Amino acid sequence: MIRLIGYFFGIGAVLFLIVAAGVAWYIGDISKDLPDYEVLNSYEPPVTTRMHAASGELMAEYAHERRLFLPIQAIPDRVKAAFLSAEDKNFYSHPGVDPVGLARAVVNNIRTGARQGASTITQQVAKNFLLTSDQTYERKIKEAILSFRIEQAYSKDRILELYLNEIFFGLNAYGIAGAALTYFNKSVNELTIAETAYLAALPKAPSNYHPFRHPDRAVERRNWVIDRMVENGYVSAADGADAKKQPLGVTPRKTGSYLFASEFFAEEVRRELISRYGNDALYEGGLSVRTTLDPRLQAFARKALQKGLMSYDERRGFRGPVKKIDVSGDWGKALSEIDPLRDVPEWELAVVLSAAEDKVEIGFRPEPEVSGAVGEERLTGTILAEDMKWAYRLNLPDEKARNVKTAAEVLNPGDVVYVEPFEKEGVQHLRLRQPPKIQGALVAMDPHTGRVLAMVGGFSFAQSEFNRATQAQRQPGSAFKPFVYAAALDNGYTPASVILDAPIEIVSGGEIWKPKNYGGGSAGPSTLRLGIERSRNLMTVRLAKDMGMNLVAEYAERFGVYDDMLPVLAMSLGSGETTVMRMVSAYSVLANGGKQIKPSLIDRIQDRYGKTIFKHEERTCDACVASAWLTQEEPEVVDTREQVLDPMTAYQITSMMEGVVTRGTAASKVNLDRPTAGKTGTTNEEKDAWFIGYTADLVAGVFIGFDNPTPMGRGSTGGALAAPVFNEFMQAALEGTRPADFRVPEGMKLIAINRKTGMQAFEGEADVIMEAFKPGTGPSDVYSVIGLEDYATGEAITTISPQANQAVTTGSGGLY
Repeated sequence: MIRLIGYFFGIGAVLFLIVAAGVAWYIGDISKDLPDYEVLNSYEPPVTTRMHAASGELMAEYAHERRLFLPIQAIPDRVKAAFLSAEDKNFYSHPGVDPVGLARAVVNNIRTGARQGASTITQQVAKNFLLTSDQTYERKIKEAILSFRIEQAYSKDRILELYLNEIFFGLNAYGIAGAALTYFNKSVNELTIAETAYLAALPKAPSNYHPFRHPDRAVERRNWVIDRMVENGYVSAADGADAKKQPLGVTPRKTGSYLFASEFFAEEVRRELISRYGNDALYEGGLSVRTTLDPRLQAFARKALQKGLMSYDERRGFRGPVKKIDVSGDWGKALSEIDPLRDVPEWELAVVLSAAEDKVEIGFRPEPEVSGAVGEERLTGTILAEDMKWAYRLNLPDEKARNVKTAAEVLNPGDVVYVEPFEKEGVQHLRLRQPPKIQGALVAMDPHTGRVLAMVGGFSFAQSEFNRATQAQRQPGSAFKPFVYAAALDNGYTPASVILDAPIEIVSGGEIWKPKNYGGGSAGPSTLRLGIERSRNLMTVRLAKDMGMNLVAEYAERFGVYDDMLPVLAMSLGSGETTVMRMVSAYSVLANGGKQIKPSLIDRIQDRYGKTIFKHEERTCDACVASAWLTQEEPEVVDTREQVLDPMTAYQITSMMEGVVTRGTAASKVNLDRPTAGKTGTTNEEKDAWFIGYTADLVAGVFIGFDNPTPMGRGSTGGALAAPVFNEFMQAALEGTRPADFRVPEGMKLIAINRKTGMQAFEGEADVIMEAFKPGTGPSDVYSVIGLEDYATGEAITTISPQANQAVTTGSGGLY
């Protein structure tokens, strides 16, 4: 018996050694192909890029995986406790694999037949970072081997940090910080016990515990986690019981733009980031972008432009409902399926339920998730006839415009329309609204730095994402004239120089171009000041002809209005195409004394580690970093920007454009409590209306027109449409600020001249103005008129080169 026992023992030992050798060989073979766990040292997960306004408010986030990386030291103990309780309570004591948990899982698998995992947090890190998710024993063995190696190479805190920042929570949220924001719009430090437990419940199977699709399962799993936290001593029994009574409280954070009215601005910055760094850097690089946007000015800009666009649109009449639906049954569901203009929260979608002569009964749009069964009570309201009078002019598609007399002739049951609540004499009313077809743009800029403070690219980003401030190429019309006059003043002319305002004909390639002043007529010999104040086309053409279009083109390119301007006379009237952003930048040069600027939407960009990789400010100040004052001189900021215009010329053209506001084409349209310079612009057939103006420290430009250039109607000029928008914006933007005069360069002389003749005025003479002259210049002693020679000899026709034919025949040019 002893020999038999020894025999079997020997056989068993041999078999054990054979099996052990086989296992060792298998593990050794598998280990050859294991990925290098040292890559965890250089772990850089895809991280959300965040965009902020100049005030620090969050504007937008961009990410393929919504993740914000948090170092382990920044993660609260409560959050760690929840995940350890839910996933791996022995994490800080096992060597990478939990033998007790593994044995329990094996027993349960044999007993129930179900496949229960026993992965530790370390094993999940190995799987998520280095392996696939295949449900095979080979993968589990590789996972275990890697776990042992990871535990030997990294601290427990580092492993937990990798885990908490990598895991997927559903709703495109990755990492605990991203999940806290996505589900509860909170930082991890603000999470309650119940919220922390719910997030800890999600990694096992986010779709199974979806807060809206499977709320009962979600609560059950959350409560299980709370019980484990109590059992492990992380939470008291009383606090745990209270947490289990709490609702899930999930309030998903919206994506896209977070700051009101910032959509056009944010999208423009997004395009710039892609152009500068590429898609991967934007959506995975974790950039921190501080923009130049001033939220206060942005809200004013949006309001002013929308008001101007709606005012024009409503004067043209009502174009019909947004859509028609059946209101005989449950109209709530059909109405909830129509998307409103989300970025115009002042308006609400509603459906007409009944219409009478003096009022219209409406039902408001419910949110899709709350539109329920037939018969459910709906929120309703009434539009009084007096609050929709503008719509009594019907301008329906494919019909001739006509006027009606009652509300019932405007709207019918089933018409889906927009309404805007407002208060009148303490009573709540509803006003009928419609999204305008007319579009426009407004840009506001700091003229000293080029920082874009506000930008609105249209009525609504939800209506159209096309940005008319930066993407629309439009003719500036007479808004271009200041650069013609600036070129003249910089090259020997003065504001008192006299130009003939009289008919002129220009022949090009057999075509005759006859520019005209807006409204026809001419004023005869007039000073440059009068020419720009009254926006005289004939004077501008003669001035450009006298000094040469090559010079005008050089200045237009120097100011950045065009890249390569065709030097033909039609271009002097603004018949080329440019953008609102370029025009505002060019006017900023006039406002800042002739210094070149680079318009910028971005102040600073930092990478995921906080290192600054871009900043707009290029001026230097070596002494600004002094740690203390040791009787040294005050620090000086060195401005290396190019001087593209004589500061005296800049002041002269500014002074002349002050006359546009006080006496010229913008008189009575712009009324600010401080010196203001600006210029209107309108193209042929009133297809484009502009006003660009500035005070000492703020420049703003407004454009209005149809996306497909179409006549806007007689009288739709820059002064009538764009200038009031500029005025409303500037009044709001400058409220509470101290008025400032334009800076007069040292050495300028102010001399009284006759506004009509340009000659020095005598004491007591009427129609006198103080004009600015550079040193060595002044009013002429002899009355002379530029362009008079050709006109006096009957040579009113000027021939120009055939290459200009296209510009002459197609160029609209500034009318007013």
